Amino acid sequence: MAVEELQSIIMRCQILEEQDFKEEDFGLFQLAGQRCIDEGHIEQLLEIIQNEKNKVIIKNMGWNLVGPVVRCLLWNKDNGKRKYYFLMLDLLVKLCNPKELLLGLLELIEEPSGKQISQIILLLLQPLQTVIQKLHNNKAYSVGLALSTLWSQLSLLPVPYSEEQIQTDDYGLCQCCNALIGFTKPFVEEVINDKENSLEDENEKLKDELLKFCFKSLKCPLLTAQFFEQSKEAGNDPLRCFASEIIGFLSAIGHPFPKMIFNHGRKKRTWDYLEFEEEEEKQLADSMASLAYLVFVQGISIDQLPMVLSPSYLLQFNMGHIEVFLQRTEESVFSKGVDLLENGLLRIEDNGLLHQYLEIKSFLTVPQRKKSLAMLQLYINKLDSQGKYTLFRCLLNTSNHSGVEAFIIQNIKNQIDVSLKRTHNNKWFTGPQLISLLDLVLFLPEGAETDLLQNSDRIMASLNLLRYLVIKDNEKDNQTGLWTELGKIENNFLKPLHTGLNMSKAHYEAEIKNSQENSQEVQKSKDLCSVTVGGEEIPNMPPEMQLKVLHSALFTFDLIESVLARVEELIEIKTKSTPEENIGIK
Repeated sequence: MAVEELQSIIMRCQILEEQDFKEEDFGLFQLAGQRCIDEGHIEQLLEIIQNEKNKVIIKNMGWNLVGPVVRCLLWNKDNGKRKYYFLMLDLLVKLCNPKELLLGLLELIEEPSGKQISQIILLLLQPLQTVIQKLHNNKAYSVGLALSTLWSQLSLLPVPYSEEQIQTDDYGLCQCCNALIGFTKPFVEEVINDKENSLEDENEKLKDELLKFCFKSLKCPLLTAQFFEQSKEAGNDPLRCFASEIIGFLSAIGHPFPKMIFNHGRKKRTWDYLEFEEEEEKQLADSMASLAYLVFVQGISIDQLPMVLSPSYLLQFNMGHIEVFLQRTEESVFSKGVDLLENGLLRIEDNGLLHQYLEIKSFLTVPQRKKSLAMLQLYINKLDSQGKYTLFRCLLNTSNHSGVEAFIIQNIKNQIDVSLKRTHNNKWFTGPQLISLLDLVLFLPEGAETDLLQNSDRIMASLNLLRYLVIKDNEKDNQTGLWTELGKIENNFLKPLHTGLNMSKAHYEAEIKNSQENSQEVQKSKDLCSVTVGGEEIPNMPPEMQLKVLHSALFTFDLIESVLARVEELIEIKTKSTPEENIGIK
């Protein structure tokens, strides 16, 4: 019945001129064709499509059958008639109006969600490419529309983060990236081959659309993508291969990465004539940061980089890209900033980074992670003396983290030690400049009321620095300026610390006593108990665990008190003894 109905519609349309086809005819043709597919009359439908007499009708109306055919291919994977569906799709792509087909195919690509996104993209990329190749007018617009639609759908897929996820490729992102390269290559080659073509304007438009696509790809999926170690297996990494191809496309269309990286951030960039949408413009910084990472850390196409560029110059240009990464909270993106910074710093000799390059503001406030501290140490090692001094002041004022401050204070001690061993003292870590820095170290933020437990790392580091200064710098020489400022140090640091220790120990000893007195009742009821320490309640835990916490705090206070006593003992010995007696102090 469906086949007869379709043949009746076709016979009526065969006697009409192409321009006389009515909207009603299109609707009836689509409904009848859909019924033929639903009822399984696929072979008869193929005969109708292949009939030369129906050529004009299929050209104008056949694109309406693409949707039903594609859905059959997606849903009926075990159907024995799949080969007929593929044949019909090929015929429709070959015979139908390419303009209508283009819009129809893109609508189909936009429909699905989840894992079906990759399935339909992989199915329709080749037909889509064929259709665009048949469009000679406004080809650049068609390529841009297709690439934008494909990218929008791919950006909805989760990016695999582990080697196992990349291999399983559950959502098909890696397969799609590989297929997308094959889809794009002919258009890139067209740009290359048509450089001397008379259609220069159209060629430039096509180049611009390809450039936009490369920018988008660098942002997603490549900004968050993880890559294998550079090894023999690197060629098996589909996302790395995708990155390599994208960078290759940039060079092929006249935008090699060195020019792009070093132009980004300048007032006038080589691609400023492009009409980016507002959101695309905002994402450009992410794309450029991703490109810098791929080149400098992953080494993709790094051989294109001019050899004359100095390590400091390269780091200077990468500073902005590093900052983009470090401002992000996702571990996969943040870690790339750390890697890019490490890559730049390792190229520079120790003490060879001039203080003028101290520009990475975000690196001073990023979450303090183990790898970040290791990177911070590398950063410190590369800076010149003034840069180190400036960085220490910044971090002591901004970190608000006792462990990080202790880390910085230890580095200050190391720099003082280097300076004192030189024939000519370093002005940044001796005398007035050092005293200004010590003012940030040898004090308690809230005097005797300072939370000594929370600040214990910083306090211990400060005491150890003071102990070192007392031992290494004699009162007569006073190279560090310590002995001139001793009264201020005692009033701002040592005396408040004594008072704070007495208060803290008394408080914790009282809490231990209360906890012990109440523990018997708690054990009978088998309940958890809470204890208030320093104005904050320790989370509910068994009494024996809380006692361990309280005793641990007391041990910390005893340790601080022990070092404080030793420092005061050394000060007393130094201020009362002769220079000869000082020799025996270690």
